[in-house]
Amino acid sequence: MKFIDESNVIVEAGKGGNGCLSFRREKYIPRGGPDGGDGGDGGSIFVTADDTLNTLVDYRFQPRYQAQSGQSGKGSDCTGASDMTLTVPVGTTIVDRDTDEVLADLTEEGQVVKVAQGGFHGLGNTRFKSSVNRAPRQTSNGSPGEKRNLRFELKVLADVGLLGLPNAGKSTFIRAVSAAKPKVANYPFTTLTPNLGVVSLQRHRSFVVADIPGLIEGAAEGAGLGIQFLKHLSRTSLLLHLVDMAPWDDVTPAESAKIIVRELEKFSPALADRERWLVLNKLDMVPEDERQERCDAVVEALNWKGPVFQIAAINKQGTQKLAGEIMDFIDERTERTLADPEYAAQEEELKLRLEQEARERVQQFKLASHQQRLAAKGSDDFDDDDYDDDDYDVEVEYTYD
Repeated sequence: MKFIDESNVIVEAGKGGNGCLSFRREKYIPRGGPDGGDGGDGGSIFVTADDTLNTLVDYRFQPRYQAQSGQSGKGSDCTGASDMTLTVPVGTTIVDRDTDEVLADLTEEGQVVKVAQGGFHGLGNTRFKSSVNRAPRQTSNGSPGEKRNLRFELKVLADVGLLGLPNAGKSTFIRAVSAAKPKVANYPFTTLTPNLGVVSLQRHRSFVVADIPGLIEGAAEGAGLGIQFLKHLSRTSLLLHLVDMAPWDDVTPAESAKIIVRELEKFSPALADRERWLVLNKLDMVPEDERQERCDAVVEALNWKGPVFQIAAINKQGTQKLAGEIMDFIDERTERTLADPEYAAQEEELKLRLEQEARERVQQFKLASHQQRLAAKGSDDFDDDDYDDDDYDVEVEYTYD
């Protein structure tokens, strides 16, 4: 099954039915009055959020949707057409591709938004009867339904996002603090799609962690897998920057930490300003007499002023303390948001800026990639209409216990 987090969709609401021109004709009533009925309204198109879905793959195979048109009027009024409802995963943003307007952000189960208005019904000649016109022959046609070019963008809903190079131990950390079991292996890019883990500390106290594929140097220009998934971190309130303190290659922990910071700033300055904690992982593989020296080197190289945590995710050393600190941070932030309207407004403004920057950056990258492929083909006429459809798909295998 493919994990698809973006898809272009064309929706067209139904046309309104035309009004009817008709006169009453019955036995002994040779000259009855007008009885032409109105047409029916065209069907509208709605989009609803469904928490049982986790991909937009269906919209890649069927990108066009048209609602039914209303029936034309007859000797009496006719009914309108049925509305059409499309289902998307919770966390889907709906964008008008022609105007770049964000139509809706579906963040709750069952949330519904109308994306295309059905056409209004036409009027039958009965509507035009008056004291001076007893036999009107005038009718009106139904109006066309609204047509829109949309883009569905899926972003996972999480409180905390994990950043780091491949093999930094992000998936191992999720396994250590939650019931999620993402694939873990000793090679880069084990994680190909976002993984979510729910961390429950106490009853009614929990938060969601999102793990995205590891970033590499040049990710903001399209290298590796991370560019397409960084947008999933735009909804988080806290970022954990995991650093491998026992790397298998020649890159030092300080250098790897700097790579992530640079790529994050290139992708989205607003995301780089989001609250971020430094998590130094795999310290169980570092000789005890070298641990503090290595940790200090990373902190100094980054000129880090924020919180620093030392953990070994594989054997859960320090992970529970970190989870508790995260829970306290989220609770305090929630309380402040409820108590301070000014702070809440600032957070909402930052959220909108984050999503806008992420959206623009991803679209710029896709356009640049498309142009590069055209240049490689040596022709500006090369047909690549689906350049933003399948180039970023990855295969996902789901396993069930």
